[in-house]
Amino acid sequence: MLDIFDMYHSWWFRLLMVALALNIIACSVHRLSTTWNIIFNTHPSYNTARFKKLSGNIEFTDNRSPDELIKIYGSIIAKRFGTQKIDKSGNGYFIFAEKFRWTRLGAYIVHLSIMLLLTGSLIGSLLGFEGYVNIPEGETVNKIRLRNSRQIYPLDFEIRCDDFKISFYDSGTPKEYRSSLTIIENQKPVLKRDIIVNDPLRYRGINIYQSGYGKMSAEKKPVVDIKSKKIVLNITNHRTGMTYTKELLIGEAIALPEGRGRFLIKEFLPSAIFGGQNIGSALIGILTGKGSDPKKVLLPLRFPDFDKMRNGHFVFYTANTDSLLMTSESDMANRYYTGLQVTKDPGVWVVYTGFVMMMIGCFVSFFMSHQQILIEIHQTGGETRVLVAGTANKNKTGMNLRLQKLSRILARQSYKQH
Repeated sequence: MLDIFDMYHSWWFRLLMVALALNIIACSVHRLSTTWNIIFNTHPSYNTARFKKLSGNIEFTDNRSPDELIKIYGSIIAKRFGTQKIDKSGNGYFIFAEKFRWTRLGAYIVHLSIMLLLTGSLIGSLLGFEGYVNIPEGETVNKIRLRNSRQIYPLDFEIRCDDFKISFYDSGTPKEYRSSLTIIENQKPVLKRDIIVNDPLRYRGINIYQSGYGKMSAEKKPVVDIKSKKIVLNITNHRTGMTYTKELLIGEAIALPEGRGRFLIKEFLPSAIFGGQNIGSALIGILTGKGSDPKKVLLPLRFPDFDKMRNGHFVFYTANTDSLLMTSESDMANRYYTGLQVTKDPGVWVVYTGFVMMMIGCFVSFFMSHQQILIEIHQTGGETRVLVAGTANKNKTGMNLRLQKLSRILARQSYKQH
């Protein structure tokens, strides 16, 4: 009833996500009107007394009149700030300017990104699925079993496993397993693709991942007794690449080329074990070299290059592997099956959009700020006093550094005019 073993699809988890979404909306709406009025105010106002009380204000004097300075400073401020307002005061001027009002929306961008993440999660939870299926080589399925459930989920198309291949490390552990899959719709193949672990097939919003493999249990008897089948053996010199071809039966010994001793196919194993893994049907050979003890040689029918790992003088290959596989009980009775994970998450792009928006929102919130400056040009006696003041809703220290730079630019312009 509580879906403890499938939490992300449980009713109470969905309820918690909805409650969190409502909480975020309520918190955002509570202060949105104030922020909105600041950002889209077409007639900005300023409090000169507040600016004059700020720490970090900078003052300098100039010998020219306020009317001359307002022309110089006005063009400089207009290039650096988007919004500028010039007011006449008794015997001088005030220049008020600001930029990056919209950065106050940074927190709301983050809130919206969280809403998208929650929405995408809900969409995936309600409309998506995750299941598994095992498909024997050569067979087709159109249903999967859902995760953490015995429920069968029908697909709108069929999946056929055309082939399954596996390779091993020298230790015998699986190196790679690859499934050749065909998507069939309306009895016609529409897509063919090989998949490996972490490289899925995607079709109509459904992802098909390689997740496992195994051997089928015995079902059929061999058509022909493999002991009566001629084995064609290619024997390649490891150093020169020279290849010799020999034919022999199980239990028959042959002389090796170049006077290197004898080789005997001792037996056939329907299921050979190497490194703790079942590698399928295999031939067991005995290699007897001159002046050396007999050595066991393992020749798996499904892995013709297997003997390369032995690093001997000769490398043994079974040239008629396909024919042997068709007549071996192992191949007919113990086929491989591929294990697939089949998932669908229609909300994934909503989640990705939320992640991108969260990165943008965090950057705006932490690294950008709404900046305001006030420049007072006031004539006192025979000189003009200039006051540069400014503030920002974040990073006050950074704003003070920008004020110092702006003051140097204004003072330098005054110096150049002299």
